Amino acid sequence: MDRTVVLITGCSSGIGLHLALRLASDPSRRFKVYATLRDLRAQGPLREAAQSRGCPPGSLEMLQLDVRDADSVAAARARVTEGRVDVLVCNAGRGLLGPLEVQEAGAVGSVLDVNVAGTVRTLQAFLPDMKRRRSGRVLVTGSMGGLMGLPFNAVYCASKFAIEGLCESLAVLLPPFGVHVSLIECGPVRTAFQEKLEGGPGGALDGADAETRDLFSRYQRHLERIFHEAAQDPEEVTEVFLAALRAPRPALRYFSTERFLPLVRMRLTDPSGRSYVAAMHRAVFAEEPAEESAADLGGPALGAPPAAPQ
Repeated sequence: MDRTVVLITGCSSGIGLHLALRLASDPSRRFKVYATLRDLRAQGPLREAAQSRGCPPGSLEMLQLDVRDADSVAAARARVTEGRVDVLVCNAGRGLLGPLEVQEAGAVGSVLDVNVAGTVRTLQAFLPDMKRRRSGRVLVTGSMGGLMGLPFNAVYCASKFAIEGLCESLAVLLPPFGVHVSLIECGPVRTAFQEKLEGGPGGALDGADAETRDLFSRYQRHLERIFHEAAQDPEEVTEVFLAALRAPRPALRYFSTERFLPLVRMRLTDPSGRSYVAAMHRAVFAEEPAEESAADLGGPALGAPPAAPQ
């Protein structure tokens, strides 16, 4: 029986690395995984982990793919020896944290180029063949930052909100072609994502006013607390990807955690946004941790910048 061919972007670390390992080492041996990286010099951790996991020969191949470069995407597609990709996982992404007014144009452009335009380039390269074959799955690493605005994550959230619209539009269009699009909505995940932020954590804070710097300090304390209390391991998140991949009738959205669903519902039940804005501000910036019920406010992980792919 032909194996399911999976291509994953952003596999140097984090969710992409763990998903590639999980599929390549699956006991069924039904997957051939192409794990792609922007820079193949970063393949060491993935290669070593594959050896230690005992991935069968031929189950995992590493390719260079930079989502910022359409020629690089096309070259990776051409190196898929099976001549098709059954499951495309758009996972490459970048973050940007800090006050919007001090973020450099280059950093803003880089996040939008990778997270939004890079996803578009990847889909443009692989969707036509899926449509011709009338078969395919697309899994996209989403984020709670694409479903609700998070303080000091304005550009990152803007990019992830764009991904929500992109995927939802395609999900409506593609079923007649046998192609299904699913978003895996992640909360905070223990990866190196925070260490790879554009411009570093907080960017050029010296250019911000004193009150904003104080609010950012409160946000950082909040962030440390919720990562300690609520962050998930990448292995847990990869099982959600696997559930979406195996579903006979895939949903548009899968959630790696239910902690944020009350906030999602709050945004829907109060379209004015007042309830959500007040709840988020109170939860993140209160001098002391909020006393409200976790069920009312979405749990202790309010305001975390969810993990994006590496």
